[in-house]
Amino acid sequence: MDIRKVKKLIEMLENSNLEEIEIQEGEESVRLVKSNGNINNISSSQSVAVPQMSTSVTPEEEVSQESEEGNFITSPMVGTFYASASPGSKPFINVGDLVAEGDVVCIVEAMKMMNEIKSEFSGKVVSIKVENSEPVEYGQALFEIAE
Repeated sequence: MDIRKVKKLIEMLENSNLEEIEIQEGEESVRLVKSNGNINNISSSQSVAVPQMSTSVTPEEEVSQESEEGNFITSPMVGTFYASASPGSKPFINVGDLVAEGDVVCIVEAMKMMNEIKSEFSGKVVSIKVENSEPVEYGQALFEIAE
């Protein structure tokens, strides 16, 4: 892959709200992840770390984040939420189900890649915060889990 393309991708990532970009050309792939200078090695041909840009949180956002208590499974990326492995199949989890840490709870599609999202908590599913096939943002709450 041409280094000019990689530099252009880095610029695009720095100037966007995205946390990561992954591009594949034939057998070559590049994954760029915003971080604090740490390189994340994730089974790709090349990984490049981009310095994290500072963002300000408005007082409204701080209040809403503090007022929500409980364990939330959040989206690790921007993409499309899918509750089941394929259309027509049953959802991975429903409200009232018990989940264990490490259980697959949904799929988030990003850049034509299906990413299984696993539970970080064990407990009972209290609520599902998004609808099937709905776009999700990085850090958006997907599920609430009660211990």
